[in-house]
Amino acid sequence: MDCPVLACDENLPEAGTISKFLNSCIIKNIPKTNSYLHLNENGLSFNSHTSEGKRELRVDFLKGAMGWRLKRPEHENQLKKAIGKTSDSLTIFDGTAGMLGDSMIFLSLGHKVIACEQSKIIYLLIKDACKRAENELPFLKNLKLVHGNSAEIYKSHTKSDLVYLDPLYPQTSKSSKRSGDVALLRTAIELESIADIGDKIFHEFRASEHKKIILKRPIKAPLICNKINYQIKGKSTRFDIYI
Repeated sequence: MDCPVLACDENLPEAGTISKFLNSCIIKNIPKTNSYLHLNENGLSFNSHTSEGKRELRVDFLKGAMGWRLKRPEHENQLKKAIGKTSDSLTIFDGTAGMLGDSMIFLSLGHKVIACEQSKIIYLLIKDACKRAENELPFLKNLKLVHGNSAEIYKSHTKSDLVYLDPLYPQTSKSSKRSGDVALLRTAIELESIADIGDKIFHEFRASEHKKIILKRPIKAPLICNKINYQIKGKSTRFDIYI
């Protein structure tokens, strides 16, 4: 793993813990090349210099698109249909935490979530975002955030009500030209030399003990497995349900 340096413009107490977790060094000045993590009073961000200039990824649950989604979770119709009608609080195992977008909706709907993320960089970003938002979003107390291989971690959580999987969509020539958070997520994963889990993670979970698996896919993507129970379709995304 090629760990990025941590640029810290203040002597913040979290710096030592983060650098130790990454096994990386701390520097005071912002690098002008390559990728790095930046910690300041506003939180933690992942930064990368590209041919298009410097790009920054900072996870924020209180502002932007995620903040908007959390203000209106009742409009998440496809996601709610995928979970199924229930008045009970479910325990959802998110095997591909990413930036926690859909898991935050699950939490806001009253469910409990165990979210696993394999990338150390992404894990640190969402952990930092949770810390910054915990006073505003009391449902975060129902989130258990874990770093590691989710298929292995799941062996201790097989009694979860459902497994949710949202691996990065296959990269196309069109999507590779787009800038944004997904491109930076790919950069972080490549930096850490994490293999593309793709279809593999679904097959690992399907082979394990489970009640229900929700697999999020692009609307036109081929089925990973033909033994599907049903689908919930949106305009650009669908949810494949396996029971």
